[in-house]
Amino acid sequence: MTMQVSIIATSSLGDRSYLATDGRVGIVVDPQRDIDRVLYLAGAAGVRITHVLETHVHNDYVSGGLELARLTGARYLVAAADEVGFDRVPVTDGDMVAISEELRVRVLATPGHTFHHVSYVLDEAGPAGWTPVGVFTGGSLLFGTTGRTDLLGKQHAHELAHHQHASAKRLAELLPDGAQVWPTHGFGSFCSASQADAPESTIGREKQANPVFRLAAADFVTETLAGLDAYPAYYAHMGVANAAGPAPVDLTPVGRADAGQLRDRMAAGEWVVDLRHRKAYAMSHLAGTISLGLDGPMSTWLGWLIEWGTPITLLAETPEQVADAQRELVRIGIDRPAAQATGGPNEWAVDPDDLGELMVADFPALAAAQAGNIPVGLPAPQVVLDVRLTNEWRAGHLAGAVHIPLPELPGRLADVPAGPVWVHCGSGYRASVAASLLANAGREVVLIDDSFGRAEAAGVRLAATT
Repeated sequence: MTMQVSIIATSSLGDRSYLATDGRVGIVVDPQRDIDRVLYLAGAAGVRITHVLETHVHNDYVSGGLELARLTGARYLVAAADEVGFDRVPVTDGDMVAISEELRVRVLATPGHTFHHVSYVLDEAGPAGWTPVGVFTGGSLLFGTTGRTDLLGKQHAHELAHHQHASAKRLAELLPDGAQVWPTHGFGSFCSASQADAPESTIGREKQANPVFRLAAADFVTETLAGLDAYPAYYAHMGVANAAGPAPVDLTPVGRADAGQLRDRMAAGEWVVDLRHRKAYAMSHLAGTISLGLDGPMSTWLGWLIEWGTPITLLAETPEQVADAQRELVRIGIDRPAAQATGGPNEWAVDPDDLGELMVADFPALAAAQAGNIPVGLPAPQVVLDVRLTNEWRAGHLAGAVHIPLPELPGRLADVPAGPVWVHCGSGYRASVAASLLANAGREVVLIDDSFGRAEAAGVRLAATT
């Protein structure tokens, strides 16, 4: 059977894992923590997992590699230079690992995303000998970009950026243009310097499209470091968990909370998270809850905003949605929510006074309001708050807007000027989170549920760019 590589995408975190197989045995690269997806895929293909490969100690998710290796009896390959608290097969540059008569893996040191990062070249046997089919690049060479170099601390970012440039060049020199590139990051993950520019790629395409090959080392370092924006605060906990050895996950349902218990949990300073779409949240919600819809990167923003260790209760329409959220959260090390409740706001409230609404507008409404034509039922926008990240703000923003990136908002609520606040982001998702935080702080708030790209055409004036 011809070699096959299957992608296991985790779109909510912007990452990919891989299962490569010859039809009988398989290897898994950079698995997420919820390994049941991998086991199902291998079982459906009728293959036995013999090797689990880590390209690096991950900073954006908790790995499932250790548990997958334990359950399958697979050999667990981790860079020899990485200090970890568990048994593994230490690998280093130049190592060759036989998978089967048809497949083998070669280890290449590709530092940059981390100091000890490795890539794995997948070779397939053929009539003319071994042929490199592709390379698992982890956080090294990505589609049209590279992995960011500041996750181990800003003091290492410059040195690692130099390593990243050299590693990309090494991959291009050692592999043919037709070799596939299979990265872990780049599909929305904050682990990449910028986002992927294609759904798939080869070494040859990257040599044409990726700035790492166009720029000299010094220019690449300067450009890479200048483009780095903030990354999620929970990343600080991921590397520690992965180096220690993550525990198995428990995705069984958690206990239910009634309306009185929900009120008590919020009064105690716990987070009660509403997983419904922001439109449903705006129409009616339990006052004091946080809007973090499952339709967006819920776990990324929850993990970024919350004080680590704060108990979390999940609200959703169905038990299946709660289960989906639990799966998302274990990937970033939030193992067990404190409680759950399903149904709707009327079932979560002790009495009707516990319910709230959010006022909603779009950019045409903001333009009208700024021109003096206040839409019926909405307050005048004394404050327009932009909660996008700094790089987004620098690329263009509304004239007169106040900028507080969403991750900073919980600690900077007092910095929001007085008066009714109209809050926006790039799409409406982050603005809904911000609106719920502001409303919980007693502010009069209007959620601008609209795409930022429509603002200027709607008549909202943009600030002059320099």
